[in-house]
Amino acid sequence: MHKIFKNTKKIHFIGIGGIGMSGMAELLHENGFKISGSDIKESERTIHLKKIGLKISNSHNKNNIKSANLIVYSAAIDSQNPEIIEAKKQNIPIIKRAELLGELIKLKKTSIAVSGTHGKTTTASMIACILIEAKLDPTIIIGGIVNKFDNNNISGNGDLIVVEADEFDKSFLSLQPTFSVVNNMELEHLDIYKDIDDLSDTFIKFINSTPFYGTVSICIDSQQIKNILPRINKNFKTFGITNKNANVIGYNLNFNKNNTFFDVKINKKYTLNIVLNVPGLHNIYNALAAITLCLDLNISHEKIIDGLKKYNGVKRRFEIKYKNINNRKIKIIDDYAHHPSEVSATIRAIKSGWEKRRLITVFQPHLFSRTKDFYRDFSNALNDADINFLVPIYPAREAPIKGVSSLLIGDSLKNIDHKYTYTLNDKKRIPEEINKIVEENDIILFMGAGDIYKMIEPTYQKIYEN
Repeated sequence: MHKIFKNTKKIHFIGIGGIGMSGMAELLHENGFKISGSDIKESERTIHLKKIGLKISNSHNKNNIKSANLIVYSAAIDSQNPEIIEAKKQNIPIIKRAELLGELIKLKKTSIAVSGTHGKTTTASMIACILIEAKLDPTIIIGGIVNKFDNNNISGNGDLIVVEADEFDKSFLSLQPTFSVVNNMELEHLDIYKDIDDLSDTFIKFINSTPFYGTVSICIDSQQIKNILPRINKNFKTFGITNKNANVIGYNLNFNKNNTFFDVKINKKYTLNIVLNVPGLHNIYNALAAITLCLDLNISHEKIIDGLKKYNGVKRRFEIKYKNINNRKIKIIDDYAHHPSEVSATIRAIKSGWEKRRLITVFQPHLFSRTKDFYRDFSNALNDADINFLVPIYPAREAPIKGVSSLLIGDSLKNIDHKYTYTLNDKKRIPEEINKIVEENDIILFMGAGDIYKMIEPTYQKIYEN
């Protein structure tokens, strides 16, 4: 790997605690690079990186980049970061995370990139499980901790690498993979894209960067993707459920708690019987994407079936934290959902898999801009839950926007006559408030891409003590 990067041996990551950044940093560390990094606060990922020998600073300081040959920064880092400023003074090369990822995928003969507004991490994880089952020893860099591997990266010796292609900041245009997946396309990241046409144009650029000998696996059930099909000038295969013209079609769908069963017809000829140990219609789509891609890699039907059956999820993607608190069949689930479609898909997965169970959600909106743009859509998604608790917005990289708060969602829910929605000013009140109303058989769902997951353990303790 040093030969690929020539004399670049010391790499410093700004924002190393991010799930995507930490995966690349660990992979490079395992391949002999001297890696350092900084972040504004300690996290599970920075603690893990310290344990395996990386030098991590819990603040941004110009002294952190001493002797670095390359600076890599995440999307959350602005130009006034002291380490960025110092690197410019020292004429040290500075690149975005996506640019480094684009170089990393060149290290393998065949690269696979999974894109789409939703489902990237899960689909990439499913593909990884199939490739491992097929004994292809892949390298994996994804945006979540896969339960099967207990990590977000694998350094394999095979010829394949699997990564996520993130449309945020148009960063996936740096990749140009051999094979790719487009799960879906919905308007998102309105701080980056002007409108759906701008988003569509960018996805087309990504799709058409595929080499003539590669293939793109595309969900034909997504209306926005269907709209751009005439503009695709590279090889593609389609998958879907409702569109019977797809190359790979899912049918006979059945849901039972955490298990999902369905059949797959391939080019109207072969049929596969698939069992997933994760719930929800959205996971059938994720699995169909993985199947379509792996068929193009000439992986056998048997290995595809077995790989998917052994897939057991990703942390913070419908992760069941507690199943039966105090023998009262009270369940707590943690999910990363932060877009209205993701919130809706997660709630539907519970309603279809666990019928007649009361659902309590705890939702932490992510970003002021996303809340402002989609608060009505969030309220429509949350309307299917029995009880909702809304906590303050997790700002991430943003400054507050006047008049934008979780109350926008709460008031919108009231306007559509949802009877039991409560907006809290402090998320630390969640354990007490839920304990007041929780009943036997309830399912409690924590959702958000911020830090709301930290309230799960205190909530469990409060219920358990009573």
